[in-house]
Amino acid sequence: MKRSKKFSAYREKIDRRKRYGVDEAIAILKENKYTKFDESVEVAIRLGVNPKHADQMVRGTVSLPHGSGKVVRVACFAQGEKAAEATAAGADLVGADDLAEKIQGGFTDFDVAVATPDMMRVVGKLGKILGPRGLMPNPKTGTVTMDLTKAIGELKAGRIEFRVDRQSNVAVAVGKLSFDQEKIVDNVNAFVGAIMRAKPAAAKGTYFLGASICSTMSPGVKLDHTELVATVKK
Repeated sequence: MKRSKKFSAYREKIDRRKRYGVDEAIAILKENKYTKFDESVEVAIRLGVNPKHADQMVRGTVSLPHGSGKVVRVACFAQGEKAAEATAAGADLVGADDLAEKIQGGFTDFDVAVATPDMMRVVGKLGKILGPRGLMPNPKTGTVTMDLTKAIGELKAGRIEFRVDRQSNVAVAVGKLSFDQEKIVDNVNAFVGAIMRAKPAAAKGTYFLGASICSTMSPGVKLDHTELVATVKK
């Protein structure tokens, strides 16, 4: 893949053999920004699990203390009083069969879907559409619930979902490059802590194998994951 001259020059400033501390890595991203827009900051963690085995699946949610900086569009499947509650809580789309029909027609312009348990009879029919996009409501991630006010509020405030991929990596956006450095560090630590708590009992050997951080248009910067884990454990 051909890279721009700015990207190539940026990459030359990073020692690819070195594993950086989080503060130093974030400083590099901030100091070398060359775009005009506010880039997202993403952390990727390589785990010592085999996601092909159900008992080694790593997934969950984490509330980033300073939010992700992203405007989150929430679709909610609810009816009656619960639909009114969802609207009051700030859901962008609220409906039942009508919302399902809209999605079946190709509409997926939202970031997360929430549903009350009784609505899963409707949502279940959308599995082939929502599942591959990571939008399927799930009790394990708190998106199938009767407490819509809490769920929607947390999602809007910066609660994010994570899930290990087929290559045993977990990657999420932990903020914007415009955030104060300390806020990005706090968000990174919160994410790492959530990954640690989500360690499957069946996972053997070394759990954290590596980590890196990047912004939307930057090269990846390798992190000292041993130091990162030690900091979170304190």
